[in-house]
Amino acid sequence: MRKQKGFSLIELLIVVAIILIIAAIAIPNLMRAKMAANDSSAAAGERTIVTAEVGYFASYPTIGYTNLVALGGAINAACVPSTTTACLLDNNLANNGPGGLGKSGYNFAATPILATATTPAQFWTTATPLGTTSGTKAYCANDDGVVRTQAAGTITLVASYAACQVLTPLSN
Repeated sequence: MRKQKGFSLIELLIVVAIILIIAAIAIPNLMRAKMAANDSSAAAGERTIVTAEVGYFASYPTIGYTNLVALGGAINAACVPSTTTACLLDNNLANNGPGGLGKSGYNFAATPILATATTPAQFWTTATPLGTTSGTKAYCANDDGVVRTQAAGTITLVASYAACQVLTPLSN
């Protein structure tokens, strides 16, 4: 009789079971790492938007602050700075990623508040996770330059300038 070569069915099932156990351990850790990276990207995005808003205000003081799209450049064209395309932000951030569907798991927005006789021009900006698997916190910032965050696990849109002011400042 010839000796058979190869693996038995039991041996193959044991190998598959070991691979599945390793995957079950690794995949949740990978998802947590991706969410942590998205959180860091959102906080950095908020800082970048604040810097762009201050630059826009300095360049166009008669207009004040502006929205997110105007801080970016023209799509699929050379960027020529103007009040509608300031070229201060990367288009991915200014237009909320490809197709406006978010950048790094977050939806970004910037809202200008026009000056009145009693109130100077202001702005506030938000970064909200697209879902519970893309980020753990919502962020906001305003014209004071401080990036603030909601408590971990609290994912709601920061709805106003005043609502942003009361959140916890991000530590360095």
